Amino acid sequence: MLKRYLPALAWLPHYQARLFGADLLAGVIVTVMVIPQSLAYALLAGLPAVVGLYASILPQLVYAFFGTSRTLAVGPVAIVALMTGAALSQIAVPGSAEYLEAALALTLLSGAILVVMGMLRMGFFSNFLSHPVISGFLTASGILIATSQLGGLLGVESSGFTLWERLASLWLHLPGISWPTLLMSVFVLGFLVGVRRYGSTLLKRLGLAAGTANLLARAGPVLAVVATTLAARQWQLEDAGVEVVGTVPGGLPPLTLPWPDLALWQTLLVPALLISLVGFVESVSMGQMLAAKRRQRISPNQELVGLGVANLAAGVSGAMPVTGGLSRTVANFHAGAQTPAAGAFAALGIGVVTYTLTDWLYYLPIATLSAFILVSVLTLVDVATLRATWRYSRSDFTAQALTIGLTLAEGIEAGIIGGIAVSVALFLYRTSRPHSALIGRVPDTEHFRNVARHEVETAPGVALLRIDESLYFANARYLEDTLYNLVASRPALEDVVIVCSAVNLIDASALESLEAINARLRDSGVTLHLAEVKGPVMDRLNHSTFPEQLTGRVFLSTYAAWQALHDR
Repeated sequence: MLKRYLPALAWLPHYQARLFGADLLAGVIVTVMVIPQSLAYALLAGLPAVVGLYASILPQLVYAFFGTSRTLAVGPVAIVALMTGAALSQIAVPGSAEYLEAALALTLLSGAILVVMGMLRMGFFSNFLSHPVISGFLTASGILIATSQLGGLLGVESSGFTLWERLASLWLHLPGISWPTLLMSVFVLGFLVGVRRYGSTLLKRLGLAAGTANLLARAGPVLAVVATTLAARQWQLEDAGVEVVGTVPGGLPPLTLPWPDLALWQTLLVPALLISLVGFVESVSMGQMLAAKRRQRISPNQELVGLGVANLAAGVSGAMPVTGGLSRTVANFHAGAQTPAAGAFAALGIGVVTYTLTDWLYYLPIATLSAFILVSVLTLVDVATLRATWRYSRSDFTAQALTIGLTLAEGIEAGIIGGIAVSVALFLYRTSRPHSALIGRVPDTEHFRNVARHEVETAPGVALLRIDESLYFANARYLEDTLYNLVASRPALEDVVIVCSAVNLIDASALESLEAINARLRDSGVTLHLAEVKGPVMDRLNHSTFPEQLTGRVFLSTYAAWQALHDR
């Protein structure tokens, strides 16, 4: 039982020197790679750069004990940073003390929501975020994040919550473009794109092993950070108009606890819930994918607890909301991490950097971080998935397109809430008009197929109607109309069999409709039967009087019904 709530007890007692060496190497590699990422995502959220470093220390240490993924690396990520900035910008001015206070409250609230959901085993709640909605949200978020970084690339101010506001703000400030900043941005963008696309291949041609080449290629942003920081320091590019990060406080993260402002926490409740859900979905999907490659498994409900405790740790250490990051997790996995200790070593490494080396970050150009974010988030814009969804399901594409449109036009919250609402509405609409088919027997077999699609045997006095959906309040009336129209169109009909092979549920509303159908068909001289009723569904029906009222029989199979009724 204790291992369930503290998964570290499953691997710590068996920790060996071999695992220590692999985890330590992975921790060092991840430390080097995530420093620019942490700084960049803090700035994206409108917070001081050092907050991103804080978010990569204590939260990752805590997750190592409470998380179930062996390789998930927790910290600030682009999507959550964007959602954080969008939520806080409507409450306080970015950079102000009130803004940071609200960020800490948002982080604690998000952590509390995740922990409560985990204790209540509510991992299923994330299922309401359908794949088309998530895909549309990620695509729109990628566009929003990319446009938010154009100001940093050009050296001008850019603000706003929606795509149009940001573009309008950028247009107004365009005359003040900083040409040295633009020149550096072009250089860094070209380098990052080149390294991402050709770096691994080039290093392999030079004789490096595939794994080593891939890791060095992913370390390209680190080289860009070092080179541009040294250039800015050597040539004092700040005096030429190149904006730099500035003073980054040294030392370990401070212990903080935001003032319990009830009105503020109520305002942040919905954004915290959305951040929790999106972060959880991103983490679990990635954790499950990587765990499957090693034949491991993770517990979604315990992941809720692990991520929740990590966010609580972030909230009391001056940090921002965190979740499992894609790039840092993939780097951790390919670097050979074997246990969550690798993440703990990375957290300790970032702690050392934060404590001793922040003076070197003063001259880090904002343009470098903007270029890093831009290259990273453009992978979120998934045009191929949009095309595939359009071809496969127009209704799912509608939810996807609406999510993209609302996110770009109205902001993060409107987009994701609207996408969820449309997905649920489309589900209710589809299931309210379930597919049904009259079926007949395939000659000389015990199989039955749709009479409209196959050459099958039928009987004039028997109708076998297969319902391809669970029966519940939304489609109960449709079921009645389907049965009544069937009986009215076939005067010679004597028996109707509802084939329930696809019915997994019959709720109270559908039960009332079945009782009404049974009574009306009895008055019409038609006998109602059921076939292939699943055990759990039959158990529930047996708690009612419907089996005694049924004018016909409940057959074990459609073939048994065919034999009994056709021969008669």
